Amino acid sequence: MPELSVKQAIQVIKRGCHELLIEQELVEKLHKSVPLRVKAGFDPTAPDLHLGHTVLLNKLRLLQDMGHHVLFLIGDFTGMIGDPSGKNTTRPPLNREQVAINAESYTTQVFKILRREQTEVVFNSTWMDQFNAVDLIKLAATHTVARMLERDDFDKRYRNNQPIAIHEFLYPLIQGYDSVALRADLELGGTDQKFNLLMGRELQKHYGQAPQCILTMPLLEGLDGVQKMSKSLNNYIGITESPTEIFGKLMSISDTLMWRYLELLSFESLETIQQWRSEVYQGRNPRDIKVQLALEIVTRFHGLIDAEKALVDFEARFTRGALPDELPEKALHITGDVIQIPQLLKLAGLTASTSEALRMIEQGGVRLDGNKVNDKTIVIPLNATVIIQVGKRKFAKVTLLPEKPGA
Repeated sequence: MPELSVKQAIQVIKRGCHELLIEQELVEKLHKSVPLRVKAGFDPTAPDLHLGHTVLLNKLRLLQDMGHHVLFLIGDFTGMIGDPSGKNTTRPPLNREQVAINAESYTTQVFKILRREQTEVVFNSTWMDQFNAVDLIKLAATHTVARMLERDDFDKRYRNNQPIAIHEFLYPLIQGYDSVALRADLELGGTDQKFNLLMGRELQKHYGQAPQCILTMPLLEGLDGVQKMSKSLNNYIGITESPTEIFGKLMSISDTLMWRYLELLSFESLETIQQWRSEVYQGRNPRDIKVQLALEIVTRFHGLIDAEKALVDFEARFTRGALPDELPEKALHITGDVIQIPQLLKLAGLTASTSEALRMIEQGGVRLDGNKVNDKTIVIPLNATVIIQVGKRKFAKVTLLPEKPGA
């Protein structure tokens, strides 16, 4: 990245962010022309990263491009407590073995985005394992229960008479102490982490350090455009998914959500994105812009050749109706001599229920051996093998077999 003035650097840092605290303090830190120690913490509660995680990771990479040093903190100690941020109940803690497995997966994946030479991977067990009971009591004494109840999720649970375990109050304290241990200049996190990030500032002041600045990033909506991207909601795009899967999922998002993804995920300049907006307003097909986004994201994680192949595959499959090269095969054992198409779709795992199957048929989203299904009463005979397509991305080659004896 070309050398930037402090004013330009602030503008670049603030792109797509939700809030920067305190901006003037960050300006003063940047004027010192010393690489910032930029901290971001990850609790290894799940082994796979998706595009929602990369909103923050992309910002870390941008800061690296500006010459700063990233402290990629894996909360192997706090992961055994369980952060309830945004939750209404206590989150189950992980054991050491689970944390170790997930942490290894994290470190493998993050270097698809971050520069190794400018990244220091640290574990908060390094200093927290050295804490004794007296140290922990002293840390707990820095804040009151009333202060803890200012955190939104704690406050809601308290008002609703839902239990709050004492150890949960330790989570923001320990996350805050991580900033002390690492002498962080800037900490990044999602909007749901603001309380914990502010805790870091307060504890740094308590321990005689200059307080860190805070940059909060929005939580990326998933494919549904409503709820935040989450594997548990099945509305995510994993960075380790195949090029064709990533490409297809990105092409499936709404035209409105496309602009949100461009702002938070793309490395294109804001000027370029604004130009694209103007072109769409003047009649350009939004699908063209979506292709650019999909190519950029797939290239980032799989390379240009795979991205171009994914585009060709997408065009063949969805523009000309071709089938994917690798078609999932399923063998279903059924009772009787035939099965109706809605039940078949459910049993094959192509729809979550027969009601969803009926709805997809009504919408014209089901094909049987390449032909659109319009009749909900179609039956498939025993021993038949058929190719079924539901929507744009779900395919299966299904063989119907007799029910297993004794089943």
